[in-house]
Amino acid sequence: MTPSRKLPRWMLTVLGSAATLLLAFGNPKTPTASAAERLILKVGPFAQSIQVDDLERFALTGEISLELKPYSFFLTPEVRRILQQRLNVDPLIAEQFLNDLLNAVDGERLLQQVAQTFPGSSPQQIKMAFKLLLQQTSELGVLGFLRAYPTETLSVDLSAAASLAVQLNASYLQSQLLSPRLEEALKVPDAVPLTVGLDPTVPGNEIVYLQTLTLRDRSRSRAITVDIHYSQNSQGPLVVMSHGFAADRKFLRYLARHLASYGLTVVSIEHPGSDINALVQTAVGKKLSEILPPSEFIDRPQDVSFVLNKLTQFNQSDPYLKGKLNTEQVSMIGHSFGGYTALVLAGAKLDLKALRQFCEASYPLGRSPADWLQCAAAELPYSVRQFRDRRIQQVIAFNPIIGQLFGSDLSGVEVPITILSSTDDGITPTIAHQLQPFKQLPGEKYLVVAVGATHMSVTDISNLDSAVGQSTLVREVMGREAEPMRQLARGYSLAFIKQLTPDAEQYRPFLTSEYVQSLSSEQMRFRLATDLPLSVEGWLNVLALSTQKITLRPLPPSQSPVIAQIQQSFNSARQMLLQPKYCTRQLDDLFTRLLDTYHTELDEWS
Repeated sequence: MTPSRKLPRWMLTVLGSAATLLLAFGNPKTPTASAAERLILKVGPFAQSIQVDDLERFALTGEISLELKPYSFFLTPEVRRILQQRLNVDPLIAEQFLNDLLNAVDGERLLQQVAQTFPGSSPQQIKMAFKLLLQQTSELGVLGFLRAYPTETLSVDLSAAASLAVQLNASYLQSQLLSPRLEEALKVPDAVPLTVGLDPTVPGNEIVYLQTLTLRDRSRSRAITVDIHYSQNSQGPLVVMSHGFAADRKFLRYLARHLASYGLTVVSIEHPGSDINALVQTAVGKKLSEILPPSEFIDRPQDVSFVLNKLTQFNQSDPYLKGKLNTEQVSMIGHSFGGYTALVLAGAKLDLKALRQFCEASYPLGRSPADWLQCAAAELPYSVRQFRDRRIQQVIAFNPIIGQLFGSDLSGVEVPITILSSTDDGITPTIAHQLQPFKQLPGEKYLVVAVGATHMSVTDISNLDSAVGQSTLVREVMGREAEPMRQLARGYSLAFIKQLTPDAEQYRPFLTSEYVQSLSSEQMRFRLATDLPLSVEGWLNVLALSTQKITLRPLPPSQSPVIAQIQQSFNSARQMLLQPKYCTRQLDDLFTRLLDTYHTELDEWS
């Protein structure tokens, strides 16, 4: 096999994550007195020794040594990029968070899982490697972890590493398997731009004004800052925006200005306990579990209701805002954690009993970032909480955190809902947090699928280099290449909100599959559905692994080590999938093609 031969993209994701599980920490130029200099890679009885120096040289120059030649098929530009990655952190804060995590129950389970990747290593040795690393550097990366490991030779069980990688990337891999089928199933042939004499993506004719207020809820000791975008001729429903965790009220500023230019008043709320300022200010001296206080799941919807109450008063007396704040008819837009906030105000019940069952059953590495965030609410001392505010008459939820927050019951949501789901979202994976909940919605509903977009693609471009934009550790598409997403947000959101006005029929053509698809670019393709096709529902049943434990059992020693290991992996995966009868053949075909590919790749390698 030549070094240029490429593996399938989804497998590179698994292999890249396996490399990340050699765990993303440190500056490779700061070895300890006794540090890992050689790696012994094991797959069953097969073992091969390589030098860490060779890996470092490959990362820096791209050079593949003779010792690494057998692995040239694996040493792709993507793997090199993973080895080069550095994350700059405050060592004191990182060590504090690490201690908090590793001393918790989840931390012990995590260490036990990681220890399986390093035969002969104990959880205590792994913990010590992390601590040594944090004492040496503020740059976290893969090679640095190896350099910090307190032994000259480190064994790596590739089977166990692959098992952990599958767990770590389960939700992402599910999305990658589903997204091309979802894209194709929702495609409208020959979609063209509408010619109705109106383009809802261009600014309206109104001059937009901005007023910033700080509203104090003394009963909860919360100071809530809001930006109010309005015009002289404001009319129609009030639009309320709720940002996500570690963001701020300016997250969707471009969209607020756009809607206000059409005569809508837009109020962007900043939630003081879960905004970017709270994250920065409370990072020092706080435990990992306190970064998102459980109380925020209660306080956020109460923030919105409190703001609406105060704005009702301003609508009667404020010299600038009088008559411009229609708090009895509210269209709410929420992103991520703000999506949860909007849905719970629209009637969804916070089901803490179901959430606790999920969090207790799931392994740490199997959780997506959104799962870690939602599990913060499991500490709340309730079974069910409800915050419905009947003034909320529409909801647009961009990349919402839903998961198990509402159990499996969204029957309380009776207002029109739009959910936007991005297929490359590494924070709120599409299946558990958007597609499954979308199926549960009982009334008028729309699903917008953004193929190729990420969690932060919908944000204002000014956040690209801001603290908000840098607060996420996963790959994000936020720059000029995300402009089609912002165009979609402008046009679709305006048309959706206008359904509460006398202009509803004029804007209804922009709530169609043809229009949404026509906004697609080469990098991002958009789809719209009001129900999921049966073919997609079948795949959802197959790929719904959010409560499944993903494990790979060791091979019997008599089997051929490399190929048999791959077969065992897929056999285990096949047993895990919940296969409805009408999907069995398609699934068998999928795994057969994958296995055939691997037979060819591994035969050529050996």
